[in-house]
Order: sequence, then structure tokens, then C-alpha cells
Amino acid sequence: MQVGRHQTFKTEDAAFVLQDAIDASDVIGRWEYDVQNDRACADAMVAMVFNVDPLLARSGTSIDVFLAGVHPEDRERTTRQFERHVQSGGCWVFEYRVCSADGVIRWIVDRGRITHDAEGRPIHGDGVLVDVTRMREEERSGDLEDATAARHPLERAAEHCLAFQRTIHELPEPLLQRMSDMMLIELGMALAKVASKPQRSPLN
Repeated sequence: MQVGRHQTFKTEDAAFVLQDAIDASDVIGRWEYDVQNDRACADAMVAMVFNVDPLLARSGTSIDVFLAGVHPEDRERTTRQFERHVQSGGCWVFEYRVCSADGVIRWIVDRGRITHDAEGRPIHGDGVLVDVTRMREEERSGDLEDATAARHPLERAAEHCLAFQRTIHELPEPLLQRMSDMMLIELGMALAKVASKPQRSPLN
């Protein structure tokens, strides 16, 4: 994997801007990928979460630049999953950690899809990123039961669906895997609609 151009944002201002924007909505942002030209584009929020220069992300760069922002312990697995789905096409739901511009390690759910042309060649990808760090922290702290009662029903459903999806993907059952992926994607889109109702951050 090539090491891409990263922009380091270690100032207090960058940390506050990024965290405030994520707190406003768990939906981080969108990305698009021109497969044939290996050109990935994303908005400023996605760029900062992956510790990529926002100007570079806006104009487009190699997908390797974004993959370099994935946590080292998750990078190889995530890269393999992404490459496999580029070749097979269709929708996916990945969960992995990223090393963000403010120095914080975040858990994200990446819901995406790759479309193929009439000859079966991958041509275009797009997706949405959702921050699930808070849920992971609640699981580690043992406060999940109390926190769950206060969360939106869709968030609780997504939590159980994530656990179901991870388990199903351990089995050699392609149909069940696709069904679990689609369920999580539908829940994610419903959550995105709920999250879009409050006032959005200026970065989005």
C-alpha cells in the first residue's frame, strides 16, 4: 500500500472543531470513488477523520491515502475487504478504527457500494461514514445498559444488527451475509434521516 499525503492537525482548534462537528451528528459525511482512475473524493469531515488534507480530499486522491488513515491493527483487514468488494460489486458495511486529525482514535461504520459496468468492470463507488465511538466506549465502560435506555430505538436496533452482522460474516453463508448487510444499511439510512433533523455543523 502506498503511503498517501496526510495533513496533521494537532492544534486545540482542530480538535474542538472536529469533535463538535461529530457531536452534532453521528453521520460524518460521504465519499465517492472513481475506480478506474483510483480517485477518491470526500468532504472536509471525512478528510479530518482520516487525517487527510481536506483540500486533497476535495480534489480527489488515491484510495490508499484514506486507507493509510485506518488504524494499523485494522488496516490490512479493511483493505482486503474493500478490494474484495470492489471486484465483486454490491453493497457492504465495514466497521473499523481510524486515527483522526485531532489525535483521537475513532470507531466508524462505513456503508458503501461499488457499481460495475455492463462488462462487469468496477467503475464507481460511494458511501456514508457513521461514528460509533460512543457506543464502543459505553460497551467498554460497562454502562451500555443504562445508556441504551436513553438512546433512540433505531440506535439500539443498529447496535444489535452490528453484532448480528459481525457474527454472520464468520459463517460461509453469502445470502445471510448480504441480508445482514442490507439490514444494517437500511438502519443506517434511517439513522441518517434522524440525525439530519438537528442543526448541522458548518463543516458539513
